[in-house]
Amino acid sequence: MIRETLSELERVEKRLTTAGEEERAHLLFEQAALMHRLENLTAEQKVLLARLPRRPKTMTYINALFTDFFEQRGDRQCREDRSIVGGIAMFHGQPVTVIGHRKGATIEENMACNFGMPGPEGYRKAMRIMHQAEKFGRPIITFIDTPGAYPGMEAEERGQGEAIARNLAEMSCLRVPVISIITGEGSSGGALAIGVADRILMLENAYYSVVTPEGCASILWKDAKKRGEACAALGLTAQDLYRLGIIDGIISEAVGGAQRDLPGLLDAVDSAIRDALAELMPLSGEELVQRRYEKYRGI
Repeated sequence: MIRETLSELERVEKRLTTAGEEERAHLLFEQAALMHRLENLTAEQKVLLARLPRRPKTMTYINALFTDFFEQRGDRQCREDRSIVGGIAMFHGQPVTVIGHRKGATIEENMACNFGMPGPEGYRKAMRIMHQAEKFGRPIITFIDTPGAYPGMEAEERGQGEAIARNLAEMSCLRVPVISIITGEGSSGGALAIGVADRILMLENAYYSVVTPEGCASILWKDAKKRGEACAALGLTAQDLYRLGIIDGIISEAVGGAQRDLPGLLDAVDSAIRDALAELMPLSGEELVQRRYEKYRGI
């Protein structure tokens, strides 16, 4: 329903650019009706929006919001994992470290980065880059968009669980500000492994959950088709999580999803990062660690 409505809305808006006065009035009425259908979405519909192939990806934010980005690769143990991207950049004159899950816009790109599902090498790379950021006093900004860590046997053989657990432990003690932004999917330990942060922000139609809705439905009801029931039960929307005190802020999207107004979205994300940095940068390393401890104990 969501994809069909968005396709129809795009068709109407394209025709609006060349329509005459009489047709324009009819098209505006049709546009308003379609926009109304995209308001007050259910949790399941928001999950579908979070997974849209056209939704802005981590590299969209890095290229638009930061300058002088220098990517760092490899975990110095095994290999390069393209499903995690990270490096050094400048943000309004401030040196920062940026890390995020990487997905592609096409099947070929998604296959190259394993559909945004990191193996242990990706998490070790992320932690290596975070330690470097701590050494040089750079704040860390992470962009979360993953269906989860890669669950294959080879990933487990190379220490997937240990790599995630180590990230959780070591991020808890980082003595520089950490800001995490959930931009699309935020599922399971694969998301949390770069999400132990001082400020957790979330796009309006993203989701953040201990498990994918399909995984939850398969476990509880032995039927992945009960995804809608799982979405409602998990409390995975930004609104649910803000009310529960899990996240610290919601970044608004255009009606119909983040891809509908990219300039407006980028301005909102930029502003949210600047506000978070302004609040966190004056704090000492000891204050950051203590506040982070209290935050997660509270959760």
